[in-house]
Amino acid sequence: MIKSKNVFMSICILFVILSNLIVYTTSCGNNGENIEHYVANNQVNEWNLILVNKWNPIPDYYKFNLIELSDGNAVDERIYSELQRMFDDMEADGLIPCISSSYRTTDIQQQYLDEKIAEYKSSGYGDRKAKELAEKWVAPPKTSEHEIGIAVDITTKDRTVQDASYIWNWLNKNAYKYGFILRYPQDKEEITGVMYEAWHYRYVGKDAAKDMFESGLCLEEYLSNQDNK
Repeated sequence: MIKSKNVFMSICILFVILSNLIVYTTSCGNNGENIEHYVANNQVNEWNLILVNKWNPIPDYYKFNLIELSDGNAVDERIYSELQRMFDDMEADGLIPCISSSYRTTDIQQQYLDEKIAEYKSSGYGDRKAKELAEKWVAPPKTSEHEIGIAVDITTKDRTVQDASYIWNWLNKNAYKYGFILRYPQDKEEITGVMYEAWHYRYVGKDAAKDMFESGLCLEEYLSNQDNK
């Protein structure tokens, strides 16, 4: 009888522990894992807020049209007018910006990743570590915003005339007015999965960009908050 009672008590204790664990896991809405799994059903409802990262690859059915720029770059035609207006205003403020990277094909994205892996391997890292480090800087194919034309890398047209930091400082203060965000901010690596990139700006629309600018949230955090409202 005593033995049966002990077994029953053990089962009750285990049940309480498991129940608390489930409640705790559900309530932890700000950790990377919960954010990673967000928007599987919602991300294509609003094209400008599609979540593309290492945990959320580009859906096969996602469609967009490209427009070629005068410098040979290409972007989703839906972001063109605001991108052009942003560049016009930068130039009016005495800056000389240029786009160093815009739309990329999946093959080009793979090429960039392979080159970064080779760079780390030449520094003495093994295959596995070199790939791990490279993917902090270059997204694997089908997980880069460049592959859908809504992200641009912006720098200075001539470093001997103007340092790129002037461009990035201006963008950091003003890009949201045109619907663009600094996609990979400092201290957000665990959430975005990518190292800080001062040059990488992505279109999300003016309302969302303003909210993120004022709150200091990255895209993953912003979308997670929207989902919980």
